[in-house]
Amino acid sequence: MAIQKHTYGESGNAIYAETQNINYFLKTPLAPDSSGGVVNKTTTVGAFTRRRYPGDSSPSNVSSSTREYLFDPGRRNGAATPGSPFILDDGVEKRSFTFTGSFTDLHAFLVGDAKMSLRCYSPSASYDIAAAGGE
Repeated sequence: MAIQKHTYGESGNAIYAETQNINYFLKTPLAPDSSGGVVNKTTTVGAFTRRRYPGDSSPSNVSSSTREYLFDPGRRNGAATPGSPFILDDGVEKRSFTFTGSFTDLHAFLVGDAKMSLRCYSPSASYDIAAAGGE
């Protein structure tokens, strides 16, 4: 298992977690962004000048062209997990995740989709969240 990006809501906020760990707490399972598939995309690079060495008095011109590159929606750079940390605890399991976006959006998402009553610890406070639908 690996930590992957899981986008929730309309604003593009994301939770970085192992899929089974975050879905343990949710009524509606989140799918990792990379499950949407890795695709090849094309971009256009504009014309520019290139110097062969520092102080080159006659740089060469490079014409514009198109390039194809690999796009993975769940890609991360390096080993660090982006975002701010938060912890979910239901009294049985206590698991740690990170999120991007505002904590208010994350809290609203959890209030609307929590499978069971739980406690959410943010970097500055803790919140009791009841199971969605009053279960």
